[in-house]
Amino acid sequence: MDDKDLLRFKEQLEAMKADINTDVEQTLNEMTSHTGNIPDPNDRATMESDRSFELRIRGRERKLMDKVEEALARIDDGSFGVCAGCGEEIAVKRLQARPVAKYCIDCKTRQEQREKEQGR
Repeated sequence: MDDKDLLRFKEQLEAMKADINTDVEQTLNEMTSHTGNIPDPNDRATMESDRSFELRIRGRERKLMDKVEEALARIDDGSFGVCAGCGEEIAVKRLQARPVAKYCIDCKTRQEQREKEQGR
């Protein structure tokens, strides 16, 4: 992988990071602005359900943010694009689809099969 590709992936990862931070800020603003007392039980239940859903999404984004940070660290240390399982290069098309990938498609497939067999 050349420097041009690495720069493009770094920019893509930085954009993902910025998008996640924007979503987090928006969620915090929305949650703090809707703190009033809602007397109708149905409206209150709907609001709580919406909050729960939003928090689940933010939890997933937090995990994605960790993966983005790890990928950026791999770019900095020179190991980005190298499979953590077998040490081979990860295909550029895979990285374009999932820039946080740290396993090649073969190693990831084997990992998912093992997890499926273990009942996870």
